[in-house]
Amino acid sequence: MTSVATFLDGLDHPRKPEILALCDIIRAAGPDLTEQVKWNAPSFCADGDDRITLRINPPKVLQIVFHRGAKKRDNVGFKFNDPTGLLKFAAPDRAIMAIDGADDLESKRTAITELVPLWIQAAR
Repeated sequence: MTSVATFLDGLDHPRKPEILALCDIIRAAGPDLTEQVKWNAPSFCADGDDRITLRINPPKVLQIVFHRGAKKRDNVGFKFNDPTGLLKFAAPDRAIMAIDGADDLESKRTAITELVPLWIQAAR
């Protein structure tokens, strides 16, 4: 299995600087998270389950997917209140935040830092 560091080192992507910065933000906000490459992108795990995965393809798209793992789970009792208002819910237990460029990433830095631990706690 390719490590995230190796994957990122070899990544040829027009938004690589944003991807690297985003990984750093997530790592700082969730220092206990582990990392793996999932769906050809960095993914961050809690308790062995994917919780935050980047969507980097197609190349013009950069999204953070907040989810409860790769397997469908019972959503009874799961609720997440987004204090930032930036998440778009694709399902009751999966939300997406789009990053529209370096300036947008910087403007969302504080919100991402706040959302990562809140999501991890709620998704456990």
